[in-house]
Amino acid sequence: MPTCCGKPSTAKLVSNPHGVTSREKHAFDRVLGLPQVTMSGVAVIIGAGIFVLLGPATQEAGGAVWLSFVVAAILSALTAFSYMELASMFPKASSEHEFTRQVFPRWVSAVVGWSMATALVVAASTVSLGFGRYLREFFDVDERITAGVLILVMAYVSYLGMERAAWMIIGMAGIEIGALVIVALLGVPSIGDHDLFSGSLSGVLSAAGLVFFAFIGFDEVITLAEETRDPARTVPRALLAALAISTVLYVAVAIAAVSVLGVSGVVGAERPLAQVGQVVVGSWAADALSVAALVSTGTTVLLVVTAASRMFYGMARVADFPGALAAVRHRRVPLNALVLTVAVALGFLLLGNLKTLAAATDALIYLIFLLVNVVVIVLRFTKPHLQRPFRIRGTVGRLPLLPVAAFVVVLVVARELQQESFWMVGAVLVVGLVVHLVSRRPNPML
Repeated sequence: MPTCCGKPSTAKLVSNPHGVTSREKHAFDRVLGLPQVTMSGVAVIIGAGIFVLLGPATQEAGGAVWLSFVVAAILSALTAFSYMELASMFPKASSEHEFTRQVFPRWVSAVVGWSMATALVVAASTVSLGFGRYLREFFDVDERITAGVLILVMAYVSYLGMERAAWMIIGMAGIEIGALVIVALLGVPSIGDHDLFSGSLSGVLSAAGLVFFAFIGFDEVITLAEETRDPARTVPRALLAALAISTVLYVAVAIAAVSVLGVSGVVGAERPLAQVGQVVVGSWAADALSVAALVSTGTTVLLVVTAASRMFYGMARVADFPGALAAVRHRRVPLNALVLTVAVALGFLLLGNLKTLAAATDALIYLIFLLVNVVVIVLRFTKPHLQRPFRIRGTVGRLPLLPVAAFVVVLVVARELQQESFWMVGAVLVVGLVVHLVSRRPNPML
């Protein structure tokens, strides 16, 4: 059972296979199936990463940049497996907060949840600014104004409930996937024109560390667990499928870009994917791919705003944060948590350049990845008989090997982070701890 202050609860609660206790009630309607959750995962993983990171990654890896995406996918999958096991055991909206409170003292899980929610809110602001910059290619409008409008529109879509939002996500994700498939197909006739194995092993590994960021986001699938049918089975399968689909798309697009433009062309292009369309088809194709980037960033904002509100809701429900954030309207949306998410995201837009804060959120996510892998390992020893609908295979005794490897990988990849971002991480952790200590109440779930 969940722990409080590091000690097992003595409350007699009966758990069902979906990780919901007899004292819990569903606050949300379970309206999502495997296709909706999978497409949500693809949409948030792809985001705008491939539109931004391909050039810098190619500069490191050369023509073998596609191999960097394969390596990064494997490294990401190691931690993703830990998420799958924990999500099958504890399919809750607050995901990382729920996982860590199974092992760590209450204040630690509260700070973890706060950190993840903060990272999501900052992501909403930074990605919406990216949307504003893409839109300026068509209209001369202040990027902060369009970013703010985008956040408000996507928050309203989230407010309408996940049943409606999910179909919009599927449609927008379909446009993202379609655009990347078109880029891949445009490159097919040019395969062989440039060396796809040029570059060094060290360059490939360095680029893998860079594009590892392009896979961050798979964890947000877990926040939809309480709105998913049969989440113990559906969420892990959707997460794995989303990673696989995203990897195939990333690799195919990287091969196409290098085949059409060459290494120097990819590195020198401000918008390499749009440049592929322009070279092969014409300027209208470049504009079409810019529209796809707008759709991609818009989808990401919708998903991260929704995920952040669910994180705040989940922490409030177990009394780790102000109880008002646990209010749910018509079994559709945690309205107060959504309003808080939007207000903070709009506030961050006033800062304009969020580069340092965004780098700090990457560091926060890496810290959370480390803790998630630790939780899997510890639970194998402390609660070996808990039901695990999805169980990571490969152990030495009770020690699961993949989470250990994932822990090491995250430590190694984290060396790519900016050193100054760690000071910001410390500030975020302190603020989260203070908010928790001021607002915490007796846990109603115990």
